[in-house]
Amino acid sequence: MRAEPLTHEYLHMINNLFLFLVHWGITALSLWAASIVFSGITFSTRQSLLIAALLLGLANAVIRPVVIVLTIPLTIVTFGFFLLVINALMLLLVSSIVSGFKVSGFWTAFFASIFIALLSLFAGYIIFQTSDNPIVIPAQRGLVVASWAGSGWMPA
Repeated sequence: MRAEPLTHEYLHMINNLFLFLVHWGITALSLWAASIVFSGITFSTRQSLLIAALLLGLANAVIRPVVIVLTIPLTIVTFGFFLLVINALMLLLVSSIVSGFKVSGFWTAFFASIFIALLSLFAGYIIFQTSDNPIVIPAQRGLVVASWAGSGWMPA
């Protein structure tokens, strides 16, 4: 029996699955770090952490855009700051659904959602680094530009 060559669609599907798993891992890592930084966020098990990360990604992909559209006037009046409230509400929604994941209150969710967003942004920036998008590291004199070259950080 002869093996079929990998099709473009199959490789695209595998790439999408890999990207999904990486984003899920970044979200889980960010939630775990938030539970260390904020005493009001707790996970009873690793399973509740992984489920919370999965559902937070789902809530941010499906529910959050609908809420943003419905609250456009309020978002405009508050110059976009209401988006931070929406992020906190998504975190509170997930904590109400997942048993073993607890957020103590709105303000914990508010500041934790900012922390999670920034940490996820930074981790995604580092992980999905390309040579077209180098990281600029300020040096004592001048500017050092470095990029990931597969085997490690290399000066550009």
